[in-house]
Amino acid sequence: MKRNLFIAAILIAVIGALGAGSILLDKKAAVQAAGVQAPRFEVDPMWPKPLPNHWLLGMVIGLSIDDKDHIWIVHRGSSLEATETHAKNDPDSPCCRPAPPVLEFDEEGNLIGHWGGPGEGYDWPLSMHGILIDFKGNVWLGGNGAGGPPAPAAGAGGEEGVASGLRPYHDNEILKFTQDGKFLMQIGKPNQSKGSNDADNVKGISQMIVDPSTNELYAADGYGNKRVIVFDADTGKMKRYWGAYGHRPDDTDMGPYNPNDPPDQQFRNPVHCVAMSVDRLLYICDRVNDRIQVFNTDGSFVKEVFIQKETKGNGSVWELAFSKDPQQTYMYLADGEHNQIHILLRSTLQVLSSFGDGGRQPGQFYAVHSIETDSKGNIFTTETFRGQRVQKFMYKGMAPVTTDDQGVVWPKTATSH
Repeated sequence: MKRNLFIAAILIAVIGALGAGSILLDKKAAVQAAGVQAPRFEVDPMWPKPLPNHWLLGMVIGLSIDDKDHIWIVHRGSSLEATETHAKNDPDSPCCRPAPPVLEFDEEGNLIGHWGGPGEGYDWPLSMHGILIDFKGNVWLGGNGAGGPPAPAAGAGGEEGVASGLRPYHDNEILKFTQDGKFLMQIGKPNQSKGSNDADNVKGISQMIVDPSTNELYAADGYGNKRVIVFDADTGKMKRYWGAYGHRPDDTDMGPYNPNDPPDQQFRNPVHCVAMSVDRLLYICDRVNDRIQVFNTDGSFVKEVFIQKETKGNGSVWELAFSKDPQQTYMYLADGEHNQIHILLRSTLQVLSSFGDGGRQPGQFYAVHSIETDSKGNIFTTETFRGQRVQKFMYKGMAPVTTDDQGVVWPKTATSH
């Protein structure tokens, strides 16, 4: 009897496994039959080229690509460990030193420009966050450095050791420069923010864009505040701002994020990205709330989508970029908590597929932070925390979607630049 029961149990398990396999095959066949396509990428493990002068990157915290397809990054040299920068304090040691904060690379990965740091006439941030090269070629920089007591450890709800909107934020300014580092304008002053309804100061900037049709600067404001704010890009005059769903922002502490609660009616810190599509929709990363909210340029709410809503910690929605076809059919989402890039169909905000994995090898990520596309459709990413690098993913055309997780997109053939 026992033997018969054992055999019956094995048969049931085999039948169940076959049934589950059939369901998976049916799903895959359905996707292929539907003809769903998505962009395909491979990592370029040889990009960028080694930095000169024994320079090292700290947390790479901003990324922008100009009209010449030059790749600009901003990083935090101060985030390097003491053992990484012996030469900074020991003239006899050959290695190593923090690279200048602002770095410019050409398409081949050569470093062709570098500058940045404190100077006369402006307040350099304590902690960099975000860089933008606008349609006129101006360079915009933000910061999210905090004063006051020591910050909690990264991963405890706050990125890069800068955490709560309740802490005093030193960096309440946005800076504007030429591409060779000449200072042009400053919006806001350090330690002067009065919160999310202050028209004169920001508070922990995450990312910025400039709308070429109106010359307006949009900022995700961000780490201390809970809003999107818009300025005249020439004068720095504030024009409008709003919070989640277009509400007036409210800085009340909402407590820890709970994915089972009703959707928060305010953004959480950090409001981590702002991106504008060709049809003039604004996409906002409400990172810890695991959602993208979409607005018209006047701040009126359009729609939202949650991405892996159960995600806690640092959240799943970090930064966005668009595909380079005329309609920007696809959207790429950097998810620094799961160390993946999600490919979304922009019209529906449906996740089609994802690539990447946690790790330090090319094609893997350690807290993927910023993301941009060049004119050829290639993706560039940066990494914060101990990731400390920039990577290039080469656009390889369109391909059928056959899996929701592609893993590491390693080159199938020899890499060509």
